[in-house]
Amino acid sequence: MSESKINLVGQSRDELAATVAGLGEKPFRARQLWHWIYYRGETDFAQMTTLAKSFRETLAETCEIRRPATVTEQLSEDGTRKWLLRGRDGNEFESVFIPEEDRGALCISSQVGCTLTCAFCHTGTQKLVRNLSAAEIVGQIMVARDTYKEWPSPAEGRLLTNIVMMGMGEPLYNYDAVAKALLIAMDGEGLAMSKRRITLSTSGVVPMIEQVGNELGVGLAISLHAVTDELRDVLVPINKKYPISELLAACRAYPGSSNARRITFEYVMLNGVNDSPADARALVKLLAGIPAKVNLIPFNKWPGVGYECSTPEAIQTFSDILNNAGYSAPVRTPRGRDIMAACGQLKSASERQRGEKVQLDATA
Repeated sequence: MSESKINLVGQSRDELAATVAGLGEKPFRARQLWHWIYYRGETDFAQMTTLAKSFRETLAETCEIRRPATVTEQLSEDGTRKWLLRGRDGNEFESVFIPEEDRGALCISSQVGCTLTCAFCHTGTQKLVRNLSAAEIVGQIMVARDTYKEWPSPAEGRLLTNIVMMGMGEPLYNYDAVAKALLIAMDGEGLAMSKRRITLSTSGVVPMIEQVGNELGVGLAISLHAVTDELRDVLVPINKKYPISELLAACRAYPGSSNARRITFEYVMLNGVNDSPADARALVKLLAGIPAKVNLIPFNKWPGVGYECSTPEAIQTFSDILNNAGYSAPVRTPRGRDIMAACGQLKSASERQRGEKVQLDATA
């Protein structure tokens, strides 16, 4: 495809209207084009039969509908599917679909690499390369839709029911592109994903949290993982800038949160580090007054990491303390471990191979 062609994927409605106007067409053509791109998932302008033939020919000459390129696609023994995707500049990122019996969640990346260096996270060992564009973010949804043949956008019976911004990167350090992509995804005349089925996870970029609630209204998840600033400074270094007290104050003020719309707190279980009964009781006190649920995440190992997963007994005791205090605290079942697709394991293939080579060289 020509470098000079305009990629229509990732354009907002206003941008698409401007593109269409620039091609000398009337505004209603933009609405038709939006329908073909995001509702029908069509990539061939020649098949867009409600558009005039001359306009289709002009579009083919000047524009394209480009998803990220699929480098590899892996299927776990438990049904989890992982795509390694590549942008036009050659940089790679991953997304993961986790199926359930009659539904499923797509875990989407927002950056190539990450700037946060969380101690337990494999992605954090890959330096930030760049932000993903809105086209690359919404394109991850479209790649998954292609795989599961969910075009036109199904009103019922879809497998891809939920979106979680929990892949590579910190979404709130790429807010403009993330917001643009999610607004496209939520458009009822296109991908039609309900905002109640979209969750954005942040490690705690406190100044941006209110804006997420006001502008997007999606579910909020907080990557917490510790109950003291001393420990969280180590596990989640952004805590040095935005400590727990400030983070929880932003959660208490999050627009739209309620008992029916609870904030999710993610808590990775690390053996002997953050998993004691005292930690659980301290977490109960921290969350007082916040409509909250806690996802307990058994730690997923990756090459070179120094942490171990908590014992099943410690995880269960932790969960029981939270549940007895009135907080839903399910233990997340690890999915896709055999293809390095579980929580905290995502990393571009080239960086993963480089890291494994360094480890082998060090032991040679």
